[in-house]
Parts: sequence; structure tokens; C-alpha cells
Amino acid sequence: MSQLVFRNGNLATMSGEGLGVIEQGALVVTNGKIEYAGPENALPQLNPGHQEIDLKGSWLTPGLIDAHTHLVYAGNRSDEHIRRRAGVPYAEIAAQGGGIRRTVRETRAATSDDLKSDARKRLKQLARGGVTTIEIKSGYGLDGATERRCLQVARELGDEGVASVTTTYLGAHGFPPEFQDQPEAYLDWVITEVMPGIVRDHLADAADAFCERVACNAGQTRRYLQAAKDLGLKLHLHADQLTDGGGGELAASLGALSADHLEYCSEASAQAMGKAGTVATLLPGAYYCLQEPQAPPVQWFREYRVPMAVATDCNPGTSPVTNLPLMMHMASTLFGLTVDEAWQGVTKNAARALGMNDRGELRPGLRADLALWDFDHPQDLLASLGIYECQGTWLAGQAV
Repeated sequence: MSQLVFRNGNLATMSGEGLGVIEQGALVVTNGKIEYAGPENALPQLNPGHQEIDLKGSWLTPGLIDAHTHLVYAGNRSDEHIRRRAGVPYAEIAAQGGGIRRTVRETRAATSDDLKSDARKRLKQLARGGVTTIEIKSGYGLDGATERRCLQVARELGDEGVASVTTTYLGAHGFPPEFQDQPEAYLDWVITEVMPGIVRDHLADAADAFCERVACNAGQTRRYLQAAKDLGLKLHLHADQLTDGGGGELAASLGALSADHLEYCSEASAQAMGKAGTVATLLPGAYYCLQEPQAPPVQWFREYRVPMAVATDCNPGTSPVTNLPLMMHMASTLFGLTVDEAWQGVTKNAARALGMNDRGELRPGLRADLALWDFDHPQDLLASLGIYECQGTWLAGQAV
């Protein structure tokens, strides 16, 4: 029986409502799962031949979870950043063939090897910031073959042992040029031809849609997500990012695990999400890059007890970032999240946003996905601009 013991350090367990700090703590991992997390002076009897790691006063936390990324893509849209800074709205850039459609063209033209090589670099950058679980969406193919290739690349990255990967089919990220004037026909094809094959071949764990004026309307979104739900996929939704389209309420009505972005989320949507247990996944990188004038209504999420996750939204155009601790800082400075809220947003609430109840806390019975940090207190990570590089990570008790 394999047993690993961490001693002589501090724990931030994320159990309960706060950080769950245990100073002079210890953690025992047996066969990849946490057996004990508590004071070192109360350690249980250890197995003969166990392995010990001296934390030397450092901090052990759950491995961070990035619950919203578009990691697999090709191309570069830095020129669009310059255009936005010159005052051109994102919607206008998209209408001129930029934005998602531009990345679709470039991703379709890329080989699977190129997609994997580029995505692997981004994944390693995220892992250096303490990420041990990452959600990866498709959505930059918007055809059958490329969507499948992107999801397959994501699956293969998960097999490389850098981080645990969960995949999401974002077939309703928008409408491809070949269906520009036939959105309903595109959805017919996706629902009847593409999605069933993706589910059959176990390429996706969840489905997502972009409910917005530049993508899918509420009716189209509901149709797509209901079909995904009927096929057994978990649900997420890009909701209320640029306008209040009732996306949060729609996500809640379908039992979605999360509604993401939410800058223009209404009070009614926040209330519905609270009742349904739908997580609000906040994406400060996109908010910052797009210079949105309105921040997500954090005060309503608190009032209606909506769990809040924080993610990178790593993508080529509106959030080109691979540093989750930096997003914790930005969620604090731009959205007003507390230290507890930001940390729980990348651990236990991020796990909840992905429907993963086996991680996100240092608690007996959970997977030993761990991150080691050399800071004086977990609040230091929020006060810095992403300068704390993780000292090490473990996946189910195995060192990365």
C-alpha cells in the first residue's frame, strides 16, 4: 500500500466557508487519496515504509482547477487587440470576419500535431501556476472533423500526466461560414450528426454554447443544450457577457453546472442560479481585455448564495492568458472578491463548476491533487501580479 506523508508545513484545506488554514499541519496520501489532513501532532499511525516530504514551512493547497479554457486553437489575433484599443468594438470585429470565425479558419487549417504542440505549451504554463485540473473546450472548428480533432487533442493532453483534463463540446460557439444564413440547419446537423458521434466516442464530458447577439439566441441555445443533456452530457453556458440575454436564468432552468462570464447578469438570473445551484464562473481576463463597462454582479451572487468560480478563459483573442493566480488577483481587484472567495473559486467551487466532487479540497477521501507554495500566507497570491510560481504539484498523489 503506497503512502506519502507531507510534514512540517501549513495547509489551506478549503474545507468549510473559508481557507481552512491549519498551521503546523500534515497530510497523508494513501493510494492516491487523502487519508488525513490536520495538525501534525495528531497524525495517525503510518504504514511501514511510507515516504515523507518535508514541506520546510511551505504551504500545501488543493491543486488549482481552471474551469473554463479554449486551450486548443491555432493562429494569433494580437492585431485585434490593437484594433479594440483604437475603439473598434468586438462585435464589429466579429462582423468583419474576425473574432471566433478567424480562429475557426486558422484552426481548420492546422494539423493535429501543431494543435497539440501549441496547446501543450499553454497547458504547461498553466501547470506552473499550480493547475492540476483543466477544462478544455472545442468550438474553433465548427465542423465535424475539426471539432473531433480538437477534442481528441485535449484527451491526449490529459493522458500526458501534466494535469487532469475534462473536455467540453462547444459546437454552438457560433455559426460557421458555410451555414452563415442557415443557423437552424447548422443546429439540425450538429444535433443529429455531430454530437451523437462525439458522445459515442467519449470525446466530450460536457457541452457548452455561446448565448449572445454575436452567436446563438436563447431559443437556439436551449435547443442545443437540451439535445446535449438528452445525450447525457453535462452543461455549461457562455452567458450574459455582452448583453443581458437571460443566459443565467436559461442555464439554471436546464440544470447547467455553470454559467460563465455574466457581466450583464440580471438579478432574476442570479436568483435562479442560486436556487438551481448553478456556479457563476467569473472570467476577469476577458472582462479586462474587452474593457467591459460593467462587472459581474458579485453582490447578487453573494445575496442569492451562488457559488463563484474563477477561470482564465484562455483563448487567442479576448483572454490570451495562462496564469490562473493572476486571474485570482484580477478577480480581487476588478470584481471585489475576498481572499476566501478567490481561493475557493479556483479550488472547491471550480470543482463544483465541472461536476467533479472528488477534488478541490484537502479532505479525507478526495483525490490527492496538490499544489505546493512558498508564500507566507495564501493571501499573498492575490496581492501579487502572478509572481508566485508553484513549487510543485501532485496528481492523485503522483508528483508531476
